[in-house]
Amino acid sequence: MFIINYLVDLGAQVMMPIIFTLFGLIVGLKLGKAIKSGLMIGIGFIGLNIVITLLTDNLGPAAEQMVKNAGLHLTVIDVGWPAASAIAFGSAVGVLVIPVGILVNILMLATKTTKTINVDIWNYWHFAFTGSIVYMLTQDLLVSLLMAAFNMIVIMVIADRTAPLVEKELGLPGISIPHAFTGSFVPIAFAINWLLDRIPGVNKISLDYKKFQKKVGIFGDPAILGMVIGVILGVIARYDVKGILNLGVVVAAVLVLMPKMAAILMEGLMPVSEAVQSKLQAKFEGNSKLLIGLDSAIGVGSPVTLTISLLMIPLTILLAFILPGNEFLPIASLSGLTFKFVLITPICRNDFFRTLVVGAVVVASALLIGTSIAPIFTKAAVNANFVLPSNSSLISSIDYGSSFLPYLIVKIAELKWVGVAIGAVTSAALMIWNRTLIMKEAVVATSDLQVD
Repeated sequence: MFIINYLVDLGAQVMMPIIFTLFGLIVGLKLGKAIKSGLMIGIGFIGLNIVITLLTDNLGPAAEQMVKNAGLHLTVIDVGWPAASAIAFGSAVGVLVIPVGILVNILMLATKTTKTINVDIWNYWHFAFTGSIVYMLTQDLLVSLLMAAFNMIVIMVIADRTAPLVEKELGLPGISIPHAFTGSFVPIAFAINWLLDRIPGVNKISLDYKKFQKKVGIFGDPAILGMVIGVILGVIARYDVKGILNLGVVVAAVLVLMPKMAAILMEGLMPVSEAVQSKLQAKFEGNSKLLIGLDSAIGVGSPVTLTISLLMIPLTILLAFILPGNEFLPIASLSGLTFKFVLITPICRNDFFRTLVVGAVVVASALLIGTSIAPIFTKAAVNANFVLPSNSSLISSIDYGSSFLPYLIVKIAELKWVGVAIGAVTSAALMIWNRTLIMKEAVVATSDLQVD
């Protein structure tokens, strides 16, 4: 337990090289290659975080200015993920979720109900958040831990089922994304995408990124596209010429640099991934292809993801203004909308139109969820010694407080042990379904190898 907590406290950029170096040695990499792979993964994460920080540092003030210009005065203030993570680790649940999460992952691998080896330990805080909110409601540690475990099981299944799309649409083979914030809205994305396929006329609308690039020529280039979007956002924020141009260059830099940072991370990851496939596959025979579960930051480099998430900033502010029943004022989390779209983009097959439609529905639901959960979120934050903003008595967060999945689990948890029963049955059904698909995929993979 001490070792796990120590690694988490080191931060992702130090924790990931250590974990992957040790992991590489376990699966048979030579010492030098294991160290190099671990370092390149750490360097990639640092690069991604630098670019993400560049984006958030510049978009945050622009988003706040847009909110100010819109004259929004809503009662629930967005305080971002720091408050949610404080809640996550501010109860007895938070201390226990990491070992419980690791145990759940091992059991799922052993029973062939997942293919994902989830090494994204830092983001276990999402599961801890769910458990801590449930604990606030029930004061029952066991119920809270079980609900946190159910949250993880659902996300692990989602990670498995979206992995083929992650490989095909984002170019990330052998990777899954068991990131709870990113995965929480995946069921909604699948449902809306299915619905769009069945609406005459709408199902013919296509704005595929590659086709878009060909149609608009130079304006489809990431640098030019980023510049245009940045300028538009600067104009909406009513910046002066200097501010507009600066935001344009920053957004252009982000669209160009993000994929390059992801490529560096993949350079370090591939030797480990290949070793996993060759060494660990035998230990979990029947899992057609084991996947390494990573932070959603690995997928933010998609031009569609970045473009839509940037366009969603002013749209989110508009929705906050016009949406009936909304009292949630999105500020702190607006620059982090990118992570919401990492799995939505591949589900929508890199189509601008569909991603935007799904994004609008997802953001609208997030605003209403953030409004609904604000009282219990605020109470939990106060208990975790989080200092409330001076201008509000109610707070919430887009990440992870207004996400669909934890909200659903919390509502079910209000039924206490009846809710546990519902969660257990649902989790078991998902695990059995996922195992069936995994076994079918293993048969197909074996047949392909025999043909080759």
